[in-house]
Amino acid sequence: MNPLLELDHVSYAYHTRSGETFALTDISFQVQRGEFIAVVGPSGCGKSTLLSLISGLLLPENGSILLEGRKETSFREKIGYMLQKDHLFEWRTIYGNVVLGLEIQHKLNDESRALVDKMLMDYGLYRFRGARPGELSGGMRQRAALIRTLALSPELLLLDEPFTALDFQTRLTVCDDVAAILRREKKTALLVTHDLSEAVSMADRVVVLTKRPAHVRRIVEMKFAEPDLTPFARRSAPEFQGYFNLLWKEMNEDE
Repeated sequence: MNPLLELDHVSYAYHTRSGETFALTDISFQVQRGEFIAVVGPSGCGKSTLLSLISGLLLPENGSILLEGRKETSFREKIGYMLQKDHLFEWRTIYGNVVLGLEIQHKLNDESRALVDKMLMDYGLYRFRGARPGELSGGMRQRAALIRTLALSPELLLLDEPFTALDFQTRLTVCDDVAAILRREKKTALLVTHDLSEAVSMADRVVVLTKRPAHVRRIVEMKFAEPDLTPFARRSAPEFQGYFNLLWKEMNEDE
């Protein structure tokens, strides 16, 4: 099976007047269609830079990034990007925020409106479509931000620590919500996180990066005896602690 996303010996450095700072070096891994991949690594190792490269906001200095076999400059519209904050506009209603991307890309039509209405209904936000973001909880705002991203029907969803701004209890609930929505919509996702518990609870595989300049230290497959566990349920599974300890050891191998 051909991978949806393929990174082949990707490297990138930031250039300033004082010199260059290598962020990523020789990064190679694949993401299969329908997979949920988490990327973890020491703080400042270049995880967000990796997402910028995959999304096409930056171009690799060496190596290649392919989506469905095509180079990064040709597939930006096939990628959805969720940031750390929901970035909902307070002067627009929830519905107005959700359809914003469709408006910008001139794709707001009867078909896309029907898709938005269905997702708002399916994910418990339809009766709040006329509300302002400030009237919603943090978890509901993140659901709205996710629907805004999914409304554009991306092939690949990039998640840049999207739960960081939430309190711990809300994070657990939203992780379950997001995992259920992505599974239902049959989306492929790549999550960058500093939270190892989050990575183990949500991902099919975890890519462990070294400290800067980052390269792939190891890719760990998450195998649980009981299939289709929610992220919250995985935290109570007997395999959870073993995977957490393994990732912790890999991340701190250089210390």
